[in-house]
Amino acid sequence: MTDWTRPLADRMRPQTVAEFVGQSHLLGAGRPLGEAVAAGRLHSMVLWGPPGTGKTTLARMMAAAADADFLTLSAVMSGVKDIREAAAAGRNSRDQGRQTLLFVDEVHRFNKSQQDAFLPYIEDGTLLFIGATTENPSFELNNALLSRVRVYVLRALDAEAIGALLDRAMANSERGLGSRQLTLNAEPRDAIARLADGDARTALSLLEVAADLAGDAGLIDQAVIREAAAGGRARFDKGGDAFYDQISALHKSVRGSAPDAALYWFARMLEGGCDPLYIARRVVRMASEDIGNADPRGLQVAMDAWQAQERLGSPEGELAVAQAIVYLASVPKSNAVYQAFNAAMQDARAHGSLEVPVHLRNAPTKLMKELGYGHAYRYAHDEPDGYAAGETYLPDALAGQRYYQPVERGLEQRIAARLRELEARDQAAHGKPST
Repeated sequence: MTDWTRPLADRMRPQTVAEFVGQSHLLGAGRPLGEAVAAGRLHSMVLWGPPGTGKTTLARMMAAAADADFLTLSAVMSGVKDIREAAAAGRNSRDQGRQTLLFVDEVHRFNKSQQDAFLPYIEDGTLLFIGATTENPSFELNNALLSRVRVYVLRALDAEAIGALLDRAMANSERGLGSRQLTLNAEPRDAIARLADGDARTALSLLEVAADLAGDAGLIDQAVIREAAAGGRARFDKGGDAFYDQISALHKSVRGSAPDAALYWFARMLEGGCDPLYIARRVVRMASEDIGNADPRGLQVAMDAWQAQERLGSPEGELAVAQAIVYLASVPKSNAVYQAFNAAMQDARAHGSLEVPVHLRNAPTKLMKELGYGHAYRYAHDEPDGYAAGETYLPDALAGQRYYQPVERGLEQRIAARLRELEARDQAAHGKPST
């Protein structure tokens, strides 16, 4: 009988490999781990992956498949004494002809001596050890422990897998939300999948909150999803509308190449009692947002003015800030970096945790090399003119994406020409005509 007080994510925990979503590279047909689970022939291992990818669920399924007793420890709350008690329970079970699977959550939290305490029990078969970690085992686990286990890498769930989980929870009457009169259309469903960022537990928790907020109509729409996901940053409020109107006028005067107006609004704010250090910080922002690489000296001038204000105070520091404001208002403008950064941030949020291409990953350990990290990476300094023509650096899903579009003003004219030259070399390396 279902305990409806348990969270939806716990109730919907997969009970068989067939219900397990994602990780087909581990559990798919013909894969060694999938075959081992199906046959109930298990071995000690470490499951390495982001939160919500099914590490705990997979360990429970393995215990069931092997008809083994399931024990669990959390490295946050446990110590060597708990490990010994688990080993004693394992010996008792072995004397009765049963295996014991010990699942250790956040195993990377154990120190060296605590990790070493597992070794004799793994070696003599007292415990079937499964550790779960979100951290790189190469750095967080002892070599002695790593040499006695196999490491399996779990991947963040993609939007399709998260969507399948949501659909299953909506349809399941025995453990999910199927017995309730709820409607979840494609758009809010996709919104939950994006917000979950590859984490099944987060997705189901959001769905459960949204279901409770849906009201009598039972419609889970975008407004309900926003409410369920509420809890963003607190609003920063330093002054009234007039204060923000004036800093806006200063910023727009600099952007509009109007040094006299920029100086006036700077003076107005000082007269109104504004902290000059606040303005100095905002001027640094203007240097990056509105001048950028059209004149990179602008950022240094702004930083020097901020430092002068900090060191000298008023009125000497204020003159340095005024100098920076006049300089920024007078030089060529470009918001190309600002736009590129915003576009990159938008993609980072929209696409979730895309994996780093294998050839770009660092491989300082044997395990990481065996996983193919860094394979076929081309060291740019060894290439003609220090450029690896045709090499790719973005995730596969974003291949060819362009964020930075330099303007034909100031130094960015030369930057634009350089990037066009490199693009032509990339096209030639791929056997495509240059555009």
